[in-house]
Amino acid sequence: MQPYLYRQFLDFWLNENDCGHCPLIIDLHSVKAVMNLFDRFVAAFFACMEVSMNVFEAIRENGITARQAAEHCGIKINRSGMAVCPFHKDKNPSMKIDNRYYCFGCGEKGDAIDFVAKYYGLGKKEAALRIASDFGISFEDNRGRKPPPKRKRKLSPEQRFERAEKKCFRVLSDYLCCLRQWKEQYAPQEPDGEWNPLFCEALEKKGYIEYLLDVLLYAPLSERVQLVADYGEEVLKIERRLEQCAAGAEGGTGKDNGENGAGVTAGNMV
Repeated sequence: MQPYLYRQFLDFWLNENDCGHCPLIIDLHSVKAVMNLFDRFVAAFFACMEVSMNVFEAIRENGITARQAAEHCGIKINRSGMAVCPFHKDKNPSMKIDNRYYCFGCGEKGDAIDFVAKYYGLGKKEAALRIASDFGISFEDNRGRKPPPKRKRKLSPEQRFERAEKKCFRVLSDYLCCLRQWKEQYAPQEPDGEWNPLFCEALEKKGYIEYLLDVLLYAPLSERVQLVADYGEEVLKIERRLEQCAAGAEGGTGKDNGENGAGVTAGNMV
């Protein structure tokens, strides 16, 4: 570590004193000033490292995944967790994105910080700070101070649509996962057995939800805008239903017989 710091300090000293190409021309009476300057440099270096470690730890503790970072960058991820790689000329989805990402085309891989750094051409520290700002993650620097709060930006109509479209895609994708699970979990065990309402719901809606997701992924902009406008309220109903399932409410335990917003048909839900 010391040789590295010495080299960094030498560059810092030359810039501070405009010594040009001759670093040996140093007045003897400035030796003490040089040592003080070196102490300041080392302190600043480790302070920077400490801030970096704090923001990295904050991002890890908040569990920010590569998928979350990629979606915030505007990357569309399909039902299989695949996306068109933004790091090379990719025509078909070749990047797998979950907690981490890996591109089968160009070999790029890493975590959320690596993705943001590569996407915006930033260093890892700058990428981490950007993630903290984008996701509202607080952390303390080495002086115990918190970074300034994230300023709310006024969104353009295009940005509002993009945000609504992403939410529709996320909620419908989560709902499709539930439908697939219900179709397997609540299938009748006997030919003449009673059909569970969640199994019926899965049979009724699975194909249509897949169709809506395909529209969001591949349809022209006009069709996607129409879908978001038409089904926005119903997507909110589905989101509330899924939240109840996640919280262990009756709507997610297989005891929901169509009440609590679960018994709507494909026509009035989506």
